[in-house]
Amino acid sequence: MTIIIISSLLAIAPPAGTNTRAILNAIRTVETGGERDPDNAIGDGGDALGAYQIHRSYWLDATEKDPALRSLGYESVTDRAIAERVVIAYLTRYAPRWDLDTVSRIHNGGPKGHTRNSTKAYAAKVAKAAKEAQQ
Repeated sequence: MTIIIISSLLAIAPPAGTNTRAILNAIRTVETGGERDPDNAIGDGGDALGAYQIHRSYWLDATEKDPALRSLGYESVTDRAIAERVVIAYLTRYAPRWDLDTVSRIHNGGPKGHTRNSTKAYAAKVAKAAKEAQQ
């Protein structure tokens, strides 16, 4: 299983030069930045787990891109490193560009989230969190 996980990590990555850490930090801040224990946060009436508030359908979708995640189980998204792999797998599957606006809107609104007006306010919050982190 270790070989599968390592090989899937090598195959699934944002484009070179992407500041993935800054993107993940900003999304996490908006999702659970105020939580005392963000990795164990439960939201949306129990439907979202972890620091990135991942829903089961999001996780399942990410496992299509990174099948090794499936063997870890949905509840594993309460582990920060695994949750970040899930987010990266999901976003690499759908993001036509890896800029903060596009990926945050997809994280919030699904595969076509970057085209929906309903995700603009969320993206603005993520952009604000990213800017504040730079100060």
